[in-house]
Amino acid sequence: MTSYDPSRIRDEIAAAAARLIAEDGVDYAGAKRRAAREVTGDARPPSDCMPGNDEVEAAVREHQALFLGDTQPARLLALRTAACDVMRFLQDAGIGLTPFATGAIVNGTAGEHSDIHLQVFDDNAKDLEIFLLNAGVDFEVSEGDGSRSGETLSFLWPRRRIGAPPAARVAQEAVHLAVVDPRDRRTVPPGERLGLAALERLIVDGPA
Repeated sequence: MTSYDPSRIRDEIAAAAARLIAEDGVDYAGAKRRAAREVTGDARPPSDCMPGNDEVEAAVREHQALFLGDTQPARLLALRTAACDVMRFLQDAGIGLTPFATGAIVNGTAGEHSDIHLQVFDDNAKDLEIFLLNAGVDFEVSEGDGSRSGETLSFLWPRRRIGAPPAARVAQEAVHLAVVDPRDRRTVPPGERLGLAALERLIVDGPA
């Protein structure tokens, strides 16, 4: 009879979840559920068998180093560079915005299926929406994710230039800009968000 080893099961679930995240673009919660079912036959195994997001993140890094080392660093650089471009655009809007980057482009695990996630702290998204409309940026609006108030504005970057020849067009990245009430700053720890200057330093220093 095989002994019950929650640590081993947790590691196996983390590794399986990391593969789903890195190769298929599954979100962390969905990847852990699918990985748990794959490893144990149960989407909700005992709590001591389920890895935390920090364990899954570490497994994602290991998976990328082992299997995606020839492509992931370049993809991360492209996303960080595009994020800096959007952040400069927002800072130059003249409406007092200070954007921050969050998520996988900050922690270095962004890959093929990753989008750009940004935050601004403002109690009213209307000025930002008007600015984007006037700048020719088409966006969709969704509500906050439950852990914070506010809206998320999603759009593609860079903007398509009307009449630009096909040869001048570049690949677009999906950007999700969360407009967070300043009172909800605590929902993202300071170490998990970076301003423009800090993100530019990451680009200079190389993948991390």
